[in-house]
Amino acid sequence: MRAVHLGGASGPAVSALCLGTLPFGSTVDERTSFAILDRFREAGGTFLDTANNYVFWAGTGDESETVVGRWLASRGARDEMVVATKIGARPRRAGGDLSDAEGLSAPAVRTAVEASLRRLGVDRLDVCYAHIEDRSVPLTETLGAFADLVDRQRIAVLGCSNHALWRLERARGLARAHGWPAYTCVQQRHSYLRPRPGVRLPEAGHTLISDELLDYARHEPDLTLLAYSSLLFGAYTRADKPLPEHYDHPGTTRRLAVLRAVAAELGATPNQVVLAWLLAGDPPVLPVVGVSTVAQVEECLAATELTLDEEVLARLDAPA
Repeated sequence: MRAVHLGGASGPAVSALCLGTLPFGSTVDERTSFAILDRFREAGGTFLDTANNYVFWAGTGDESETVVGRWLASRGARDEMVVATKIGARPRRAGGDLSDAEGLSAPAVRTAVEASLRRLGVDRLDVCYAHIEDRSVPLTETLGAFADLVDRQRIAVLGCSNHALWRLERARGLARAHGWPAYTCVQQRHSYLRPRPGVRLPEAGHTLISDELLDYARHEPDLTLLAYSSLLFGAYTRADKPLPEHYDHPGTTRRLAVLRAVAAELGATPNQVVLAWLLAGDPPVLPVVGVSTVAQVEECLAATELTLDEEVLARLDAPA
């Protein structure tokens, strides 16, 4: 699998496909999780994504990090893998929700990072994201706490997820002004199909990659964009997974028709075309793929070998 660099040419090299591990240890049992991780590693995958709150709505929030940590230890794979996790969106009390999240105060950041390190069984987080915005805390407090953890080699690369563009730009400006490490990875929700303009997503805390963010990233060579939910929970290929209502608009009809035509012409699945389209974009967007079976991993891996030429990309991106 080809490699890319996070946060510019001097950043760590990772596989172009990032394996999301949200269901590991909960709806995907440990044996299956290990099989998925083994196959991903065998294919040259080196980039894993988790969070300190997966899956708090159906468990404790420890599950994913704990399973990933056990796999790293059992396979002796720590030095081969770039492990990303997220903090800030874990409920402070069992049974809580995002309205009671730990947040991004300096004490919360320090405590959350140390807990993630323990669950993962590592001494450094290769990438650590601020998972959701916390506007109750000054950005300088959050960024200063992160900078201290980078100085102490507890974190290597910083990122943010589900942040408004203006907050990202302000955070990066403050980091430059103080001589602190900046957010260089941004993970938001993104796919080939787009919801109706102005729609409010039903999933709490989710923020889309906007056209403005794409344009911003084109002019920031040290910024890497990553996309979660890029396969829309199976809706591109599974009849039992209809598109959510907020994708019901004329643009969806046209884009789906083109997507399916391109997939048929290339002998690929719509999922594979979507992933290849993300990677071929300007700027490229690295997919964080969530899977629950080895077969799904195989489908996603094949997307990294799929080439979309300029004519195909123009058809996929043509306005309605």
